[in-house]
Amino acid sequence: MAVVAGLTRRPLEQVSGLLRRRFHRTAPAALQVTVREAINQGMDEELERDEKVFLLGEEVAQYDGAYKVSRGLWKKYGDKRIIDTPISEMGFAGIAVGAAMAGLRPICEFMTFNFSMQAIDQVINSAAKTYYMSGGSQPVPIVFRGPNGASAGVAAQHSQCFAAWYGHCPGLKVVSPWSSEDAKGLIKSAIRDNNPVVVLENELMYGVPFELPPEAQSKDFLIPIGKAKIERQGTNVTIVSHSRPVSHCLEAATVLSKEGIECEVINMRTIRPMDIETIEASVMKTNHLVTVEGGWPQFGVGAEICARIMEGPAFNFLDAPVIRVTGADVPMPYAKVLEDNSVPQVKDIIFAIKKTLNI
Repeated sequence: MAVVAGLTRRPLEQVSGLLRRRFHRTAPAALQVTVREAINQGMDEELERDEKVFLLGEEVAQYDGAYKVSRGLWKKYGDKRIIDTPISEMGFAGIAVGAAMAGLRPICEFMTFNFSMQAIDQVINSAAKTYYMSGGSQPVPIVFRGPNGASAGVAAQHSQCFAAWYGHCPGLKVVSPWSSEDAKGLIKSAIRDNNPVVVLENELMYGVPFELPPEAQSKDFLIPIGKAKIERQGTNVTIVSHSRPVSHCLEAATVLSKEGIECEVINMRTIRPMDIETIEASVMKTNHLVTVEGGWPQFGVGAEICARIMEGPAFNFLDAPVIRVTGADVPMPYAKVLEDNSVPQVKDIIFAIKKTLNI
C-alpha cells in the first residue's frame, strides 16, 4: 500500500517512466513468413508496382490457386489481371508468350511443372529463342512458375524435377528458391527481368516458415539472378544444392559438425546462369565437393557442376573425386517406402560426405 501511495503522489510523467523501464525490454520477434506467403507478397508488390504485370493459370483467381499461392490477388486486382484459364497449358502459355511480345509482363503459373510438358514448345521455341532470332529486337519478359520436383504420394507423372530440362536451354533463366527470402527476392527479380524466367518452386516447401530479414521485407528487395548464397560456412567439404534438398544438406551439416566435420553449404538459388565462381571459391578452400539434387542423375545439375569444376581452376584443388547425391534413376514409385528411397535423404548426404573425406 505504501508503494501505491508513493506512486499516486508522483507526477504522471515519472510513473509512466517507471513503467517504460520495467516493460518492453525484449526485442520484437523475428517475422516468420512461409514460402507460400513470400511468393504471394512478391507477386502482389510487383502487380501493384507495374500495371503491365498480370497472372494467369488454372484456378489462380477465384480459387486463390491450387496451393493458395495467389490468395487474395483476384479480389484485389480483378478479372483483367488475375485470370483463370481452361485446362490447356499449350493454349494459355501461348497467350502469355504473345502478351509478353506485345509489351506486357505475364506470370504464367503451371499447376505443376510436370504439366509444362504440354506447353514446352511455347516455353522453348517461342519464349526462349525469340530474342536471339529477332536479333535482339523482340524481348519476351515472361515468368513461368509453379511447383517442381517430388512431392508426396503423387507417383511418376507428377514428381519430376525440371531444373536440368530447362537449365539446358539457352535463352531461359532458371531459378530455384529454397527459403522465403529466396522465394520473394527471386520472383520479384524474375518479373522485372526482360528475359523469360522459369521459377521452380517446391510444393513441400510452400508451408515451411522462415525468418524474413528486415531488408527482405522491403518492397524494393531483390535477389540478383545468377548469384548463389553460402548458407553455412565450413572448411572440410563443400555441399552444393538447390530447392528443398538444401534443408537436408543443412541438417546433415549439423549432424557432422558434432563429429568435427565442418561443411560449407551452398544454396544455388539460380540454375541458369550458374554461379560457378562461388562454388569454385568454396572448393578451393575445402578441397572436397558433394552435389545434392532431387532430379535424376544422368545429365543433371550435379553432372554440370562436376564438368564445370573439372574444366576450371578448382579442379587441381580437389583431394578426392566429386560425389553426386541424386534422385534414383527410375520413374518415381507410388509406394511410400519406395518413394523415400528414390529421393535424397539426410543419411545419403552424410554417407557421401564421409566417402569423399575417406572416413
